[in-house]
Amino acid sequence: MFRTALRNVLAHKARLLMTVLAVMLGVAFVSGTLVFTETFSSALQSSSQKGFADVDVAVQPHKDDDDQGKPGDAPLLTQRLLDKAAKVPGAASATGSVDGQAYLADKDGELVGSGFTRAGSNYFPGKDGKDARYPLKSGRAPQRAGEIAVDAKTAERAGFKVGDTVRMSVRGPVLPQKITGIFTTDKGQVTAGGTLTLFDTATAQKLFTKPGRFNEIDVKAAPGTSQDKLKAELDKILPRDAKATTGKKLADDEAEMIAQGMDGVKTGLLAFAGIALFVGIFIIANTFTMLVAQRTKELALLRAVGASRRQVTRSVLVEAFVVGAVAAVAGLLAGIGIGAGMKALMPSDAMPDGPLVIPPSAIISSLAVGVLVTMLAAWLPGRRAAKIPPVAAMNSVHAVATTKSLVVRNTIGALLTAAGAAVAVVAKDKSSLGIGAGLLLIGVFVLTPLLSRPLIAAAGPVLRRFGMPGKLAGQNAVRNPRRTAATASALMIGLTLITGLTVIGNSVQKAIDKMAADSLKADYVVVMANMNDLSPDIAEKLAKQPGVTAVSALRQSPSRIDGDGEYLTGVDAASIGRLTQVDFTTGSYAALSQRQRVVVDDSTAKSHHWKAGSSFEVTYEDGKKGRLTVGGIYKGNDMLKGIMVDNRTLTPHMSDLVDRQVLVKTDTGASAATKKSLRKALGDNPAIQVQDKDDISREVASMIGMMLNVLYGLLAMAVIVAVLGVVNTLAMSVFERQQEIGMLRAIGLDRTGIKRMVRLESLVISLFGGVLGIALGVFFGWAAGEQIATSMATYELTLPWGRIALFLLLAAVVGVLAALWPARRAARLNMLSAIKAD
Repeated sequence: MFRTALRNVLAHKARLLMTVLAVMLGVAFVSGTLVFTETFSSALQSSSQKGFADVDVAVQPHKDDDDQGKPGDAPLLTQRLLDKAAKVPGAASATGSVDGQAYLADKDGELVGSGFTRAGSNYFPGKDGKDARYPLKSGRAPQRAGEIAVDAKTAERAGFKVGDTVRMSVRGPVLPQKITGIFTTDKGQVTAGGTLTLFDTATAQKLFTKPGRFNEIDVKAAPGTSQDKLKAELDKILPRDAKATTGKKLADDEAEMIAQGMDGVKTGLLAFAGIALFVGIFIIANTFTMLVAQRTKELALLRAVGASRRQVTRSVLVEAFVVGAVAAVAGLLAGIGIGAGMKALMPSDAMPDGPLVIPPSAIISSLAVGVLVTMLAAWLPGRRAAKIPPVAAMNSVHAVATTKSLVVRNTIGALLTAAGAAVAVVAKDKSSLGIGAGLLLIGVFVLTPLLSRPLIAAAGPVLRRFGMPGKLAGQNAVRNPRRTAATASALMIGLTLITGLTVIGNSVQKAIDKMAADSLKADYVVVMANMNDLSPDIAEKLAKQPGVTAVSALRQSPSRIDGDGEYLTGVDAASIGRLTQVDFTTGSYAALSQRQRVVVDDSTAKSHHWKAGSSFEVTYEDGKKGRLTVGGIYKGNDMLKGIMVDNRTLTPHMSDLVDRQVLVKTDTGASAATKKSLRKALGDNPAIQVQDKDDISREVASMIGMMLNVLYGLLAMAVIVAVLGVVNTLAMSVFERQQEIGMLRAIGLDRTGIKRMVRLESLVISLFGGVLGIALGVFFGWAAGEQIATSMATYELTLPWGRIALFLLLAAVVGVLAALWPARRAARLNMLSAIKAD
């Protein structure tokens, strides 16, 4: 039986090609993901290890979770502590680090670097006058205000050189700086495309902390002193609000953090690989079902000469094992190539240098997944073949599904569909929604043969316009409902996910647009790039501009209320009512004009059991206590929520006076000219964004669009596999019906008619899968939206009809493209040979 199975694989290798391709693509996705993420993670960890090479023990601010002192972060480290750390037994040197955000503009006035990695720090020279962390490549270190050093990668990207004067911003105002040096660094933030700007220590403290204050103290051990021993000595001198950590532990913790971060990426990519493999199951099952159907007489003969049912099933599984093994090996090799290709395509400044890593998990997973998926999909056709009585198989009466089997299938499908829909409708969290979606998807798949007849019949009037080929195409599409169902389901799954994500993304964008329109009366929102802190000078400058009628800086400060941490939001009591619009259930913004009065969003008030007039004790950021009274309760949203207090009350208690954003209203409203005028007043600072409501909407749309495009790209693999499934089904169907096609040719249907018949059949099956997928996607989008609506009051289902029409067109294109080769093959069949075919 083993030899027979191998011969069958070799005899049907052309028909198994699409199955091999489908499995290979899924396996390649899995192995490629594992290779790339492991390579990326290894490179980042190696770079991280280099960054801690000069750190034996790091002293950092520390605050216990049960610390009931001042709210907010632990206080920064002092110069006195730095001096003491440098003198502990076993310490060779101590370096004080000052860190913050610094934005550099290139020669065209655009920001250099990307993301949250535009960092600033200090150059801390040791006894030899050099900072071992930042070896200078050219020039000298910054020594006074107005001088900076930049990393070599930033200098290369922006075309900077020693002696250039560049524009720099920390919290808003533009500060001209002279580049005195260019240095090299292994820090991951730079290798990932960010920038690092160095100042002399005094200037860095003035910009980022306070004079004489550090974010971290790095201590180098003397020869013969271990990291643990040095840490023990440092622990003796550290105050309660500081802690020491060995460099090894810091490196290990960062490596673990990197690994966890990559695990999230890996899990997401593997989920899409799983979808592609799941879609591939339909192709494999279809392929083996058709192969078994074409070999029923052969299998019956084997049974007649003594083969048992188990041996027949085993022979089919052996074929599946061989096909799966070949596909798995090919997929593993392709995946390694994909991993290497992704590494090569990554920008040199986004990924540290490192070797290509092929983890054992990639090899084991690829082989296991490829073989198991194929054998699992082939098991049911093999079992069904073994159940066919030899005499019935030889008389070809096996092909008709019994009424009982159809009733059982439809009953199970109806129950699963009903249960899945019910769970999805009443779901209160993501997990229950996922369970409901899974049950519904499986239920619809089980019911697909039943659904295929009425839905495909609905296309009858259109098909009849194509004459006899159209009529035959409609009949062929429903001749074997189970096969049609399996073929259409592969495409259905991909379009379900694509449509559902699109519906959710579109609805969220519209909700945020509505929220901005309903909540903001301000013409502009001024923020720092990446939502970092703004200098209070910005609000003061804007308030003095001609045409500006109202300005309010929004500040945030940590506090402690009833033992819990809460952020207080400072606003300008006189103007906030003209800049924002919220619905008050009790009270109004007017309450803020009275000192020690606040307005609170409804969810915060509910959690603390407050109502208008309630009084509560607050511990401010500086540790001082006060008493505040609730003057109003409003309906919060994602743009405006929390405890609002007048800036006159909050500002005296803030340790670092900064703004989160500034709201601005002008007498002329939002216009290009007004925006240009405001930007000019702020020095045309590229780090500051002056946004109107349309800008906010476009930014959100861009983020959602980018996310959807990434998801579309990942789901494209499942759609490609579905296309292979349609091609495979049609190709094998043509082989199965070659005698019939020969007869059609003999009675007058020309080659063009044959091609049209096959193409229309493919088109109908693809559109059937597309309609089901879009319908399910809309339903899932609605169900997920019901959960989103509980936390986003402005959310409502918005169907992107243009995108939906495009997805339906995509399904039609899939049908047309998938039919090209099978239709050509059918048209080229020799008429007489086809008629004589058995």
